[in-house]
Amino acid sequence: QVRLEESGGGLVQAGGSLRVSCAASGRDFSRYTMGFLRMAPGKEDEFVASISWSRSSTDYADSVKGRFTISRDDAKNTVYLQMDSLDPEDTAVYLCVAASEFQNIMRHEYNYRGQGIQVTVSS
Repeated sequence: QVRLEESGGGLVQAGGSLRVSCAASGRDFSRYTMGFLRMAPGKEDEFVASISWSRSSTDYADSVKGRFTISRDDAKNTVYLQMDSLDPEDTAVYLCVAASEFQNIMRHEYNYRGQGIQVTVSS
């Protein structure tokens, strides 16, 4: 069992930066691929980014590529999403997820999820 808790969201002006953290508790955190999805009213849920358990592979949605960076610190059981050059279109609830080797976060498949945290970008 893995429990996930996001922090660091909030309100920022367009062009600004935020870092969302996701702290995990439970066993075997380092064996999960970690990632973020986002949900906005009136829009389909969207894959944002993921990082493999070995940190050898990261994936990003085209909409955030070059602006967002995902990283993980297995010693702290934490994954980070650094968001730069934020745009009002990035406004959403960001959901931290953990996926085993049999799931694919890019297809919105995961084993565990956090509660989600609001990120609001004002124009």
